[in-house]
Amino acid sequence: MLYLNQLGMVCPLGESHAEISRRLFAGDSGVAMTTRHSPGRELALGSVETVLPDISALPLGQRSRNNQLALAALAQIRPQVDAAIQQFGAGRVAIVLGTSTSGIAQSEAAFRYRLQHERFPADFDYGQQEMASPAATLASVLGVTGPAYVHSSACASSSKAMASAARLIKMGLCDAVLTGGVDSLCAFTVAGFGALESVSAARCNPFSANRNGINIGEGAALFLMSKAEATVSLRGWGESSDGYHISAPDPSGAGARSAIEQALARAGVAPKHIDYINLHGTATVQNDAMEGRVIAALFTDDVALSSTKPFTGHALGAAGAVEAGLCWLAMQDDNPQGQLPPHLWDGACDPGLPQLNLLPIGACLGHPLRWALSNSFAFGGANASLLLGRE
Repeated sequence: MLYLNQLGMVCPLGESHAEISRRLFAGDSGVAMTTRHSPGRELALGSVETVLPDISALPLGQRSRNNQLALAALAQIRPQVDAAIQQFGAGRVAIVLGTSTSGIAQSEAAFRYRLQHERFPADFDYGQQEMASPAATLASVLGVTGPAYVHSSACASSSKAMASAARLIKMGLCDAVLTGGVDSLCAFTVAGFGALESVSAARCNPFSANRNGINIGEGAALFLMSKAEATVSLRGWGESSDGYHISAPDPSGAGARSAIEQALARAGVAPKHIDYINLHGTATVQNDAMEGRVIAALFTDDVALSSTKPFTGHALGAAGAVEAGLCWLAMQDDNPQGQLPPHLWDGACDPGLPQLNLLPIGACLGHPLRWALSNSFAFGGANASLLLGRE
């Protein structure tokens, strides 16, 4: 059995388990209007507002906001990670993360400087935007020498990273893995999704008849995974790559369905036993339609559903880990009534979608949350589902 022993997380809902849980269950969104990454156009974005760690002591190539977010999440569980390194040895601890932006924000700033001064600033290094930077940085800070790498498969990156971490332990290549994901807001990402006409100016509205796009977000969620018993385990995972289109999902949902079915089969759990599903729920017209059909085909009508992206924005490469983190928080002992993440939307049902049990604020199971499925369906048909179980 593989357990998610610890969670360090920073996201638009806050920087502590207590704050994130309180705001989540109360329906208090962390998405806010800003022009910070879209000059001249106000957009709803999920920004992390907490003070981040000082990175001036890091090598220049590792100094990025992305790595600051990762280090902020690490700081919350650093004693437990250090204890794992002490127990197993530096070569038996791995780091497997997901990201999509890495340090592109630092490159944006450097090119703006270059336009004005005809040279790059002294604090710019191309390595800041390398995809492997978060894993390399954490490995250096922690002194681990086990495998350290990054998955970058758009919105499924960190879910795939967690599946990869599980395989490393099962293959006997390591005894513990620091795994999850990190992504940071930047103008490049916001402009890119804007060019696709996929960005909503207001807070996103998943599964509504009025849905019109996503809110970009940022954050970091890091789990310490090992065989040491804990409250929550990663019981199943599934991955697929349908390659239907560079940005649009396969309308049939075949790849998404395959990922979910693999996760259920790996855990040996029937669909009827799932208590809660954290939907990918981007609030784009095509993605929600596809996911709604797949959920209706696989699960009972009363399975509890919500998309938490109206709380955090879409953290892209970090989304899978952040959303698994929200499930992990809901499965802890301090939630004995099984209060569940609500679905924030305008309540306007889309007649073209199946009827779904989208949760109101205050919804709870009346008992601890036992089984939670978290979906991540990315550009290019990269699909991943994680199944968490409470022991």
